[in-house]
Amino acid sequence: MDSSTEVLALFPRYILRSRLPEPLLADLLQLAQQVLAQPERSPDASAKLAGQLAQQRELGPQHACIQSLCAELILPACEHWIRHVIDRQPPQGRGPWTPGRYRLQMIDVWLNSQSAGDYNPMHTHGGSFSGVIFLQVPPQIHNDSFDGQLCFHGPEEWHIQSFRTGMAQYMLPVVGDVYVFPAWQPHSVPPFRGDGERWSLAFNVVAVPTPVNPAGSGVSAAAPAAAKANLSLSTSRQRPGGFA
Repeated sequence: MDSSTEVLALFPRYILRSRLPEPLLADLLQLAQQVLAQPERSPDASAKLAGQLAQQRELGPQHACIQSLCAELILPACEHWIRHVIDRQPPQGRGPWTPGRYRLQMIDVWLNSQSAGDYNPMHTHGGSFSGVIFLQVPPQIHNDSFDGQLCFHGPEEWHIQSFRTGMAQYMLPVVGDVYVFPAWQPHSVPPFRGDGERWSLAFNVVAVPTPVNPAGSGVSAAAPAAAKANLSLSTSRQRPGGFA
């Protein structure tokens, strides 16, 4: 083949990966230890979730480090994802996702504690964005096996005989790593073997278009100006449709 020949990768799926600051990681790890030592003090989230895990506990904004996590890392990460993806579209194709025309709001944060044999089947979330943050990983979870890894699934089943490659991407959980992805992105976690517990935080965020001022002077003045004003982690609110 000559130099003009190329292979195109079509229809990308965007996953944001970042890192927790060490002080915030330490605070969240301490919170996880406290919650799991007294699980009865935090609402059980397992009935609303797909995971078959030992513990899944809701965390709310009453925890200072959850407030910091949402305002300083999660919401900015979702904003980074939006700008990376949407700014690559022509201006007339960006819909409501231009700066000042929407706001980001936290709707859920919960703690997952996975023991040997626990797993999370392939599933999606409601809202706009979801993500995971790794707090503790047993040493036997490594790249030599799929055990305990985070798997992102493509639109079709992986099938090497018919060249359907790239339909499953495994991510090794590393303490302090943060992943943010669209809520519709299917993902799963296979079980692992051996001692120890795999701790992670998961979250959901919704991107809400804000109404345009009828006078045509821009967005409504009611749009929140600060990320912290967008925190809403009430356990009594109605969940977005499709949350598993």
